[in-house]
Amino acid sequence: MPNRLETSLRVVGAKQTLKAIQAEQVERVYLARDADIHVTGPIRRECLCRGITIVEVETMAELGKACSIEVGAAVASVMKST
Repeated sequence: MPNRLETSLRVVGAKQTLKAIQAEQVERVYLARDADIHVTGPIRRECLCRGITIVEVETMAELGKACSIEVGAAVASVMKST
């Protein structure tokens, strides 16, 4: 898991990530492979339409740990530098 999630400005969660994507603030999105497709599907489609890089992570637990949170995360994103 890239160290980037720990050190960059990030958003964790599907709703927050989708809002940030629509506001054109996201550089890269991380999706957990074991997350529900109903959660990750809309984000994946939005990323593909906008040319945003998607990085797949094996588990929600692994993604949550990379984000320094104690629960699993289905989606996380790294924000663009301003």
